[in-house]
Amino acid sequence: QLQLTESGGGLVQPGGSLTLSCKPSGFLLGNFAIGWFRQAPGKEREPISRISKLGRSKDYAESVKGRFTMSRDNPMNTAYLQMNNLKPEDTAIYWCAADPRSSGSDTWYDISKYVAWGQGTQVTVSS
Repeated sequence: QLQLTESGGGLVQPGGSLTLSCKPSGFLLGNFAIGWFRQAPGKEREPISRISKLGRSKDYAESVKGRFTMSRDNPMNTAYLQMNNLKPEDTAIYWCAADPRSSGSDTWYDISKYVAWGQGTQVTVSS
């Protein structure tokens, strides 16, 4: 069974930073593009970023562009989401997910393309 595990969430003040990590169970991370999604209370799940299998292509939602950065270390089997200048509206549960496609950047936001998910990690931005 393909499964991912997120870590690194927590409570941070506005303007602060957090780095989320995403590790797979039962498969090699390098065989999948990785996306990050989030869901705030009362809102729909939102795609926020995706990184291609080799890390050469990255996509970001406008709401996080310039503040969030995705990276990956395939030998370490880990993907990361560096979040800077966090705002209260970034408060949400964050999930990473695996996309098996080699292309797909044009539909990176399509949740149906992701075949494995983590259980999520809570990020709270508050003073």
